[in-house]
Amino acid sequence: MLSNLHIENIAVIESASIDFGSGFHVLTGETGAGKSILIDSINAVLGERVYKDIIRTGCEKASVSALFTDLGERVKKTIEDMGFSVEDDCVLIQRVLSGDGKSQSRINGRPATASLLREIADTLINIHGQHDGQALLNPDKHVQYIDALADNEAQLQNYRNAYETMKKIKSDIKKLTMDESEKQRKTELLRYQIEELEAADIKEGEREQLTARRKLYQNSEKIALALEAAYSALQGGEDDHGAVSLCSGACGSLTEAAKYLSPVSPLAEKMNDVVYELSEAADEIREQLSNIEYDSADLETIEQRLDMLYRLSLKYGDTEAEMLSFLQRIQTELESIEYSEQSLQNLHNALRNALEETKVCADRLTSSRFLAGERFATRICEELQFLDMPFVRFLVNRTECDYNHTGKDKIEFLISTNPGEPPKPLAKIASGGELSRIMLAIKNVLADCDDVNTMIFDEIDVGISGRAAQKVGLKLRETARGKQVICITHLAQIAALSDVHLMVLKEVKDNRTYTKVETLDFEGRKYEIARIMGAEITEKALASAEEMLRRTGENNGSI
Repeated sequence: MLSNLHIENIAVIESASIDFGSGFHVLTGETGAGKSILIDSINAVLGERVYKDIIRTGCEKASVSALFTDLGERVKKTIEDMGFSVEDDCVLIQRVLSGDGKSQSRINGRPATASLLREIADTLINIHGQHDGQALLNPDKHVQYIDALADNEAQLQNYRNAYETMKKIKSDIKKLTMDESEKQRKTELLRYQIEELEAADIKEGEREQLTARRKLYQNSEKIALALEAAYSALQGGEDDHGAVSLCSGACGSLTEAAKYLSPVSPLAEKMNDVVYELSEAADEIREQLSNIEYDSADLETIEQRLDMLYRLSLKYGDTEAEMLSFLQRIQTELESIEYSEQSLQNLHNALRNALEETKVCADRLTSSRFLAGERFATRICEELQFLDMPFVRFLVNRTECDYNHTGKDKIEFLISTNPGEPPKPLAKIASGGELSRIMLAIKNVLADCDDVNTMIFDEIDVGISGRAAQKVGLKLRETARGKQVICITHLAQIAALSDVHLMVLKEVKDNRTYTKVETLDFEGRKYEIARIMGAEITEKALASAEEMLRRTGENNGSI
């Protein structure tokens, strides 16, 4: 569960540290006080995309940290599988936002990406916002709810594997299926390309070798002159001595001196080595000179070969390796076309098997969804009747459709809220208040089949009041017996039923807005309940608020 949320420089919140416990928490406060900022902060620390204008005006950075404790086994396994250690059954998630739009995230002190935060978030927390109510109107979401209740994850993956295999085989068949004129045109083109490349007999790396040989031919005269000059400098000519002769003379003189002056002996040895090295270098230069040749015919052949390779590279690939790879691909393609009848027969056989596997997997999904749909409809009706919709009828309608990535089932929720009215799609029947209650019912039903410990409801009370509001509050409190529930509300009936009441306060100092969050005691709750009820804070209003708090505190969950 979420144990602590620490916020620095997010919007109007300069600094806030909020402790949470188990049970049912509510957040209340005047409009604009910053209640939604808390949800934005939670979304931010869990890796959701945020905009830089969320950073408090005048600040360069903002930060949010969230401490989760009492982790379930799935959460710990998810975190450990990502390479992060879990100690003391808790995880600390931190995110720092910068004014340049960048962010830094950490999980238990180690760097993490935003995508990792989002993956962990799915196991830690479930947030319901107003947009979820609108998403409920989309039938594409309905099959996801049924699959969640049925725990169809493995079955759905098996189906998708079979479905994707079937799609690929169909695509391969389509590629091989062409009219005769197209087949002939394609075959002629491929044969021409293959013949051209095979005739070229391309070798990997040959352009590099040919270019080096061409450079040698083109510069052979310069190379010969330079080598001759070097050889002459070492060996000398008819009229002068070279370095070898001069150093040899120096070596003899040093050797003579060493007979009488022993410290000179090492110098004589060094000079002897120099003479040896220079003589060896002169021999190697002479050998290189003997190897230099200029063959104009060979140079012409090299130029023609390089020109051909260049022209081929414009059509088939920049490098020899790419051209050879292209040759291999078109040889395979031509072979496939030439043997397309056999290939098509093999593919059609494979398609029959893939269709059968897809059908088997889809039928299993359909059967599982049918049973889950029956349970789902019964549970939702029970939940909605408790939530002050006594005449509700809720059906999970299934029609068969073409195979798609979710199976062959088109699932849509139908509802009737008044006696005598046939069930119709949610978009045609449900009001805003009814949508809120339907979503709460769905969340409550699905909560039994997941191990996410924290549920957050952002204004689940939209469009309801009176008895319906009290019923929603009771349902939230009931849900909080097994999970941590945090709810932003504008209704006194819901706030009064909470275990923990947090108030978001806004104040202005020195022309700057500051928001803080306080945990209310009984007296504080009494004043806040009176304010929410819209009454002036009179003794009578406070007495009414106190009566509501005492009545709900004594209430055991039923009316």
